[in-house]
Formats: sequence, structure tokens, C-alpha cells
Amino acid sequence: MRDTGTAPPLTRRTAVLGAVAVLAAATTLANRVLPGWAYPLCGAVTAGVLIGLARLSGRGFAELGLSRRQWRRSAATGGVACLVVAAGFGVALAVPALRPLFQDGRVGQHPPAELVWLALVRIPLGTVLVEEVAFRGVLPALLGGGERWRWRPVLGASALFGLWHLLPSLALRRNAGVDAAVGALPLPVLSALAMLGAAVAGVALCALRYAGRGVLAPALVHLALNSGGLVLAWFAGRAG
Repeated sequence: MRDTGTAPPLTRRTAVLGAVAVLAAATTLANRVLPGWAYPLCGAVTAGVLIGLARLSGRGFAELGLSRRQWRRSAATGGVACLVVAAGFGVALAVPALRPLFQDGRVGQHPPAELVWLALVRIPLGTVLVEEVAFRGVLPALLGGGERWRWRPVLGASALFGLWHLLPSLALRRNAGVDAAVGALPLPVLSALAMLGAAVAGVALCALRYAGRGVLAPALVHLALNSGGLVLAWFAGRAG
């Protein structure tokens, strides 16, 4: 937002509180209220509202990692990281002991058309878009990060990313690989570990965001992990 010499409509603190409230409402709606077809719509609307809050607080698109001038470097950084993800998937498929990790009961025997919907619409809009805009773009900027890496905004945004996964973590036992590995753990412990893992992943994705100078880099990797993992789980289910 250009400096016009006047204070922005929202203070940064108000925008942070508003963003957290929007995210709390969004995760509740997406995981407990809305039908499955509305999940991508919820994600897209939430991302738009968060960007609006950030802009009203005076944050520029470059601070949010959404400036056009950042796209080329961000795409290149994300592309290289996606090659690493693809190599990891290849190793996991080549090692028989690791193949059960792809046996996810939540995937089941979806028809191909539903797989396309999940991998190309539901995950990109309902998961990747909102999470990257929120936790690698808007929140780090609102917490004082801007275009430069700062530990406090990164850790704050990543901690909130962990909390964002509370409701999804309650369904982890439906993943056959997870259940086989840590199924003996009480669900609260399993949920806490999942949220901690998400927070650590959030720090890694923030590192990609700042290395690539834009949210496109972590978004590409996030998409490769989620949609790629889903496709592999689908093929693993068919083969099984």
C-alpha cells in the first residue's frame, strides 16, 4: 500500500487478531460444517479476506510475498524444491518398507474423476492457497517479518500453522501408515505430535518463502507434497 501520509484503516495488532479469528472460523467451517464441494470455495474466500486485512493494515504485496516481481525467482526456487520432493517419492516407492506410508484410508477407492477433483481443485484452493497466503504471506508480514527473514514472525506464524491442524489431526488414525506406526499412542498425544510436526514444516516452508522471495515457492512444494502424495496413495490403494 502506498504511503499517503495517513494512517492505515487497521492497526497491525487489529489485523493480526482479525486474521486469527478468520482462520479459526475457516477451519471450523471447512472441517465441521461445510459440505465437501465448498471446501475450495472456503479456502479461496479466506485467502482473499486475509489479503484484504493485510492491505488495510498497510502491508504491501511485496511484504506478503505476492508481488509480480517476485514470481520468477519464487517459481525457480519452488521448482528445484519440487524435484527434491519427486526424488523422495521415488525413493519411498522403491523401498518396500516405506510403501505402507502411502496407504491412506482417507483416499480409499476414489474414481479417477474424484481423484482429479481432489488433486487439482480441492487441495490447491482449499488447502495450499489459503495456507500459503495465511502462514507464509499474511501472518509473517503482520507479525513484523516483511520481505526479510525474522525469527519471531516466522515462529509465530508457524506455531499458528500447527494449531491450524488441530481438527484435521483428530482423523489421523484413518491413515493406515500412521496407525501402524504410532497407533498405540493416545489420540491427544498423536494430535499434539501432528501439530508440532506441522509447525516445524511451517518453518521449513517459510525458509522456502524467503529464499524464493515469494509464497509461490512454498506453494509449489506444498502442492507437490499434498497432491502428489494423494495420487501415490490412490495408486497404492489400487495396487493393493
